[in-house]
Amino acid sequence: MDLETLHPETVEEIFARHGACSTTLTDAGDNPVLEPAPGATPLWQDVRITGLFTPDANLDELRADLIASLGIKKLPKHEVSDLADRDWEREWLKDFGPMKFGSRLWICPGDSEVDDVEAVVVRLDPGLAFGTGTHPTTALCLEWLDGLDLTNCKMLDYGCGSGVLAIAALLLGSDRSMAMDIDDQAVRATIDNALRNDVRDRLGVSNHPGGVAGEFDVVVANILAGPLIALAESIAAHVKGGCLLALSGILSEQVDEVLSAYQPWIEFEEPQFREQGGQTWARLNGRRTED
Repeated sequence: MDLETLHPETVEEIFARHGACSTTLTDAGDNPVLEPAPGATPLWQDVRITGLFTPDANLDELRADLIASLGIKKLPKHEVSDLADRDWEREWLKDFGPMKFGSRLWICPGDSEVDDVEAVVVRLDPGLAFGTGTHPTTALCLEWLDGLDLTNCKMLDYGCGSGVLAIAALLLGSDRSMAMDIDDQAVRATIDNALRNDVRDRLGVSNHPGGVAGEFDVVVANILAGPLIALAESIAAHVKGGCLLALSGILSEQVDEVLSAYQPWIEFEEPQFREQGGQTWARLNGRRTED
């Protein structure tokens, strides 16, 4: 049901008292929320609510209650449909299979396998934290890591999301990785994924930039242009002289501003671009000048 001017929490409460097994709020228009602050749950300008009910639920009573409780004459646009019984916990696997990045790196969900004797496999299930490889910014960073010799390197994943980049680096040969994200949900996901990939003992995790100390051979920051610019000096300071930095989460029109912010410390190669969904994203990678 499209909520139009109705208050989402009130409608959720009415759904709940009529036995809703779950409710979901989605964008009814085209106004994406790209990256809210940790703990924030902003809604879209146009919101749609979906309720999941058991077959014996009395939807006529629900409709009547909505109209009476909300003080409206009729319900906004809505529809009712039957949902086939499925193993919903594994249903997402239909749309999320093994994905290859570069020449040997694979992200594999569930228990899926790849027919590649040279494969370096990161086991990762989609979760609430950002970073599965399906977004161009993550893909660009994974491809870059796959092309590096990470033997004995110390790597920093700044804004780690699911931890996929830090974990991939460890499986590709990094001696130790550090993953930092100010979102506690991302920190929990990173720890869970590290345990699943048997690299927890080589992965440091922090929920605050102050928990990251020292310099690293490889630093990756896949966040957004605004934070990348604001934190330029701090992020660059973690790159050891002569060593590598990759930045992503950058739209093509933001490239020049990000390059300018890092110019005092980093010599960049040509930007790499990837288009998806009508937007073009960039990865900037370069080397810190020797101190």
